[in-house]
Amino acid sequence: MNCQTTEIKKGIKFHFIDTKNFKTNLYAIFLATPLKRETVTIDALLTAILRRGCKEMPSQEIISKKLEEMYGASFDCGIEKSGDNHVIKFYLEALSEEFLPQKEELTKKCIEILFNIVFNPLIENESFKEEYILGEKENLKQIIEGKIDNKGKYALDRCIEEMFKNEPYGLYKYGYVEDIDKITGKDLYRRYKELIETCKIDIFCSGTVEKEKMITLIEENEIMQNLKERTANYKVNNEKTEAKKSEKENVIEDHMQVNQGKLVLGLNIAIANNDARFATSVYNAILGGGANSKLFQNVREKESLAYTAGSNYNRQKNCIFIRCGIEINNYEKALNTTKKQLEDMKQGNFTDKDIENAKNLIIESVKSITAEQDTEITYYYGQELAEEKTTIQEYEEKIRAITKEQVVEIANNASINTIYFLRD
Repeated sequence: MNCQTTEIKKGIKFHFIDTKNFKTNLYAIFLATPLKRETVTIDALLTAILRRGCKEMPSQEIISKKLEEMYGASFDCGIEKSGDNHVIKFYLEALSEEFLPQKEELTKKCIEILFNIVFNPLIENESFKEEYILGEKENLKQIIEGKIDNKGKYALDRCIEEMFKNEPYGLYKYGYVEDIDKITGKDLYRRYKELIETCKIDIFCSGTVEKEKMITLIEENEIMQNLKERTANYKVNNEKTEAKKSEKENVIEDHMQVNQGKLVLGLNIAIANNDARFATSVYNAILGGGANSKLFQNVREKESLAYTAGSNYNRQKNCIFIRCGIEINNYEKALNTTKKQLEDMKQGNFTDKDIENAKNLIIESVKSITAEQDTEITYYYGQELAEEKTTIQEYEEKIRAITKEQVVEIANNASINTIYFLRD
């Protein structure tokens, strides 16, 4: 397997991706914690504040200057939902040491900077710096309030919110405006300490560094030595844990100043076996995965009912989202035509050529994973959270082996949970 994993301490793992495709090494730290309504906003705010400065480098200007001295290294961080987990991500990219003009311990510096930003924050009187808190509160408000600007993404988020009502995955990853003003600096620091002591910690390195050297640098780092072992608090989501059947269709309609309607259907998949995700991937690709898909060809091209029509498979929650941008007065016809494609899939009304095109689409996408270091890290981290390991080569082989019967079985275990329509 291209990704080799070593447990540094209980609840803390190091993952090494040995690749010579790049002149850079990419280092990453991921903190995973269960999504909860009471912590989703504070975690998003905490992420933004951590990037502003740490004890050793108390401002973004100092961090930037330090990175510039390291041959233009770059740093970034963000927060994502992965299944029922809230994941805080930190990345640092720097030149591989073999390309440096002179011998230098650049890898060690990268580890030290990342560890300092994540685990050695700037604290004043048991609180984060007030100036940073106020600034990032305003930024977070703007992000949350600005989510309506992208109507297509907003419609998908609303469908997810309704489909997973009262479930962790229904939460918005940046939290809620009404929570922001109530958060104090001391609340943030209390939450930070709780998070660091209980979360699942995964450290990644992609590049040409020697694996054993990385492990030594991590284990000998003073900050790492002070981190406690933990029974990592996170959720495992995969096609086996999330197999569900919808009992009825939940129809939601929102009104907003829009010129184009946004139709989103959320489908549950009620089948759980070892090859379910591969068969579901092929099913999704035939249904709405590209220009050859049934949704694109029939809803958009043949019937001219949609500007855009496609679908995406969310493996962590074992569901599929169909998305169409339509003329508002075409709602009923577009919905019925979409449902007709689902029925055709159940009846096996698709060709061997459709299956071949779908498989090729997926395999090309899987092969492209290794073209970007962060994409490959994301691929293996997703497997870590799902507790199922598959190499890229094994993934291709599994996709190649999927039969029409398996795709039809997925189709007959797919049920509409939520129909969401954003209209004028």
